[in-house]
Amino acid sequence: MAEVLVFHHGHGLTDGVREFAEQLRRAGHTAHVPDLFEGRVFDSLEEGIGYAASTGFGTITERATAAAEGLPAELVYLGFSLGVLPAQKLAQTRPNARGALLLEACVPASEFGGAWPRGVPVQVHGMDADPFFAGEGDVDAARALVETAPDAELFLYPGDRHLFTDGSLPSYDEHASAQAVRRVCDFLDRVTGPTPPDPRGEPA
Repeated sequence: MAEVLVFHHGHGLTDGVREFAEQLRRAGHTAHVPDLFEGRVFDSLEEGIGYAASTGFGTITERATAAAEGLPAELVYLGFSLGVLPAQKLAQTRPNARGALLLEACVPASEFGGAWPRGVPVQVHGMDADPFFAGEGDVDAARALVETAPDAELFLYPGDRHLFTDGSLPSYDEHASAQAVRRVCDFLDRVTGPTPPDPRGEPA
């Protein structure tokens, strides 16, 4: 079982983000989903990013860091779009991370102090024609990460939708999202290993 810290995207903590986390729980993992926007949910991505900008991206990241402080160090960090920034930063800088899952965004590892840390597996997911992910350099950062990190994977899905994994948004793509969830769950199973046997000799 993995323990996952999930950071939402620029719309805020939507029902779709909550449902994605619930799918991880149904697969046997623990998912923590802090609200970095303090209760605000925005209909448009532009409004949400505007709120984040006016609040300060540094402040948003500080809220994410504070959410991690009360949890074990051995976390997998998962971020959607805007949430990739704190997820990637914590995976690179907080000791003992178990892995990172970067959905629909990726920044160069140099943004957070240099090379990707050895021993921290990472997956990046995004659509191949998403104007944000493919059009603003994120996919290039993801490809560079795959070339240099010891355990890194990039999954590209056909389409031009941003936030395709959020079932509460018009951008949702059911088929691609189901693929992403399966790959994420496979990743979580791999980085945490099999369930240990019950010490009483009963099936786990």
